[in-house]
Amino acid sequence: MDAPRDDHRLSENRNGNGCGEADGRLSKRPRPHPAPISAAEIVEEFSHNDPAVARVNNGSFGCCPASVLAAQLRWQRLFLRQPDEFYFSSLHPSLTRSRSLVLELINAAHLDEVSLVDNATTAAAIIFQHVAWSFIEGAFNPGDAVVMLHYAYGAVKRSIHAYVTRAGGHVVEVPLPFPLSSPDEVVAEFRRTLGLCRAGGRRVRLAVIDHITSMPCVVIPVKELTRICREEGVDQVFVDGAHSIGNVEVDVQDIGADFYTSNLHKWLFCPSSVAFLHTRGSSAAAPRLHHPVVSHEYGNGLPLESGWIGNRDYTPQLVVPAVVEFVERFEGGLEGIRRRNHEKVVEMGKMLAEFWGTFLGCPPEMSCSMIMVGLPGCLGISSETDAMKLRALLRDEFKIEVPIHYQSPPKDGEAAGATDESGATVTGYARISHQVYNVENDYCRLRDAVHKLVRDGFSCIQSTERVPSKVKDG
Repeated sequence: MDAPRDDHRLSENRNGNGCGEADGRLSKRPRPHPAPISAAEIVEEFSHNDPAVARVNNGSFGCCPASVLAAQLRWQRLFLRQPDEFYFSSLHPSLTRSRSLVLELINAAHLDEVSLVDNATTAAAIIFQHVAWSFIEGAFNPGDAVVMLHYAYGAVKRSIHAYVTRAGGHVVEVPLPFPLSSPDEVVAEFRRTLGLCRAGGRRVRLAVIDHITSMPCVVIPVKELTRICREEGVDQVFVDGAHSIGNVEVDVQDIGADFYTSNLHKWLFCPSSVAFLHTRGSSAAAPRLHHPVVSHEYGNGLPLESGWIGNRDYTPQLVVPAVVEFVERFEGGLEGIRRRNHEKVVEMGKMLAEFWGTFLGCPPEMSCSMIMVGLPGCLGISSETDAMKLRALLRDEFKIEVPIHYQSPPKDGEAAGATDESGATVTGYARISHQVYNVENDYCRLRDAVHKLVRDGFSCIQSTERVPSKVKDG
């Protein structure tokens, strides 16, 4: 269902669904401070998780507690009860309420800077569509460049090529070493790549910087890279923080990028799928951004365009108040959750590395609620297909869900690769996550499963099991 903008009615919500004030302003009433959530209550909130599976892969799909799912169901029933009233009376003020809460979480300067979209991939398409139009309309010159990290998320890479390359732009990748020992290595490669663009006479129109790379997982110094972009004359900076909100601190004013996106369903406990796109108000591109699905709100600003794209399920975007209530049940709120997740995943990563005789893929300060742990070299991971094969084996035989990253060994003439305690080159890494529902036994099961494979002489090179269809991790 589409409806013209003139029919919107921003009336006060009278349905008791926790939407807050009709115009989206946050309530000034003091909030109660009950006792922190108990371990038993956490188990109950996530009782829908399969108890047989050690899920140390929150990063791919996130998780949603039962109380938030219940809030979503109330919104869905409200829509079904009287769809017209929902669309014309409740939807927009309730979206505004959610956007207002996101504004506080990310320290945005103004509500008009915050749009809610389906996911970070949608946000990327909005930005790259704008870049493509800039080439087509002659604002950018053929051969001008877009710079991205080598470890940018695969779907985002494809989106860049789909929009930018076809419009006449040139794509440049920043090579990044892995494993890493310091953020300085990232900064040095980024500076070097921008220098090569400058020396080659290419003007960099957009830099795409991951806040947290997906595979391998590394926290990138986005504030410093954004500052370097300003120094080097890069037109615009887009930070892909798909994993960021609820995982690391996100302060969009401090980072200073033109555009910033993050999923709310990965680490902020929202149901799938919802993300925000922040557009800095001072960016010249802000008025020229449009949702790729064109509907009646086209031309009225991205927040309104994104909030009215036909008859669809908007409830993942409406439960942000319920999510905020959930995280406030934890000691220290969201910051406390982030801190404890980080501390625990580092502890578990070190435990696994010590047991397997390997190492962490980056120092703890470059990790978040996810960390990379080297796997024993004798497992013989020699391709991405092998990594998927091992992942499927752990899922099917051991009921453990964990992403596996393949890191190609050094080529002739390059520095020697990292080795395990036996001297074998490490070419595989497990990306482990920690979220509030995880327990130590989840990681012990992974530890013991890999130990059994090593003890039994398993090798991907010798394995002839069926290889599953390739699945990209988020």
